[in-house]
Amino acid sequence: MSLPGVPAATPAAARPTEAERVRSVLAAAHSMTVVTDGVRTEVCHLDGGDVLGRLHLHPAAPAAGHPSSLLNDGLPGIRLEFTDIAPTPVRDRVRARITVLGHLLTPFVDDSAEPGATTCVEYGQAILETAEGTSYIGLEELDEAWPDPLAPYEAGMLTHLLDDHPELVTLLLRLVRPLPSAAVVRALPLALDRYGLTLRLEERRGHRDVRLPFPSPLDDVEQSGAQIQALLSAARRRSHHNTLPA
Repeated sequence: MSLPGVPAATPAAARPTEAERVRSVLAAAHSMTVVTDGVRTEVCHLDGGDVLGRLHLHPAAPAAGHPSSLLNDGLPGIRLEFTDIAPTPVRDRVRARITVLGHLLTPFVDDSAEPGATTCVEYGQAILETAEGTSYIGLEELDEAWPDPLAPYEAGMLTHLLDDHPELVTLLLRLVRPLPSAAVVRALPLALDRYGLTLRLEERRGHRDVRLPFPSPLDDVEQSGAQIQALLSAARRRSHHNTLPA
């Protein structure tokens, strides 16, 4: 499939859903903050393993006669906080904040627990906060979403692109529509997912993000090389020559 160019407006299907974003952050997180009974605990040794491998999320039990209410009397609350930070040195590196709310069904398992130990949580909701706004994700949405196959590798891939091939970032600017103006002083890769690559164009005042969608979504990380090459080939076919610094 040829990719002659990228439209100014990216279709909604060419980006992760809110539930996918939450699952991807949880799958690649290296740390989280846990709040129980007002006590904050920093868990710093997740090592990029999926948080849901150590948490079992259960649907809330309806109270008798009130199907829409939660039966959580006496259960201690739990709050899990995650911060998604861009791996590249862009302005405003926080890409998203995620909060998972629920109630503990079993004692919380911390860093000192044996491998394989899990915590059971009655799920309340997940809150996703980004520059675009705030979204609330229910358990059914979360269960149906899958982590992005690139999530565990994204940081290494973006830093490799920036550190070892900055000229390719400049090349990709040819695909941006509308064309970057003279106000843009730097372009950096911001995010990479199964649907495409996001660049942050930093101007003297502020910045804007642009998505460059892949010809088709990826199913696994092995497909990423061909899809990135498709973007680069499309950029080379552009007659526009951009001299912005990468």
